[in-house]
Amino acid sequence: MTDTSPRRSATRQRIYRAAIPLFAEQGLTATTVEQIAERAGVAKGTVYYNFAGKTELFEALLRDGVEPLTFALRRSAAMAPGGAMAALEGMAGAGIAFVAAQPDLARLLVTEQWRGSRAGHPMLAAARRRVAGVVEEVLEEGVKAGELRADLDVQLTSGALVGLVVLGALDWQMFHPERRPDEVRRALATVLRGRLDAVEERDMGGGR
Repeated sequence: MTDTSPRRSATRQRIYRAAIPLFAEQGLTATTVEQIAERAGVAKGTVYYNFAGKTELFEALLRDGVEPLTFALRRSAAMAPGGAMAALEGMAGAGIAFVAAQPDLARLLVTEQWRGSRAGHPMLAAARRRVAGVVEEVLEEGVKAGELRADLDVQLTSGALVGLVVLGALDWQMFHPERRPDEVRRALATVLRGRLDAVEERDMGGGR
């Protein structure tokens, strides 16, 4: 049986589904392989057969979990009708859909970052770079085209926008589940257009 066999792939997904909420609830350091195996309904040895340990498991689930998101972000940006703002709004919609489909993984990304776990930091940072990097590309193109404000700090803004979408979508899921996804997208679009448009170039104090 190869590493890519359907059976082993299904087992890995089962372990992922068990590990994600545990990591989100307890953190990487406090979660044990025994807990993951018990929740997944597999032997402890099965976890070690698929992953060298919980750190490798954490790295793999971040990599495999974030990959579909980066793909969706790039696709939504490419399919946007034109311009950086349209691309950003499209990516916001893709981010909302991702959180709705993977709320536990989204919570893991937020809570582990909040904990500031040294063990998880390098892997979390790598996952963040992959996601924020897609946003940075769109922001840079928007600045070059004159659509976005020339003094935009692309690096910090990309991280802020990712946080805005993820936290906004989680807030929707927890406190306003009755609201439609398009309502959430419109709300985020309003925030996006509030300070990024080139025509809005003024300082935080209300102008000069």
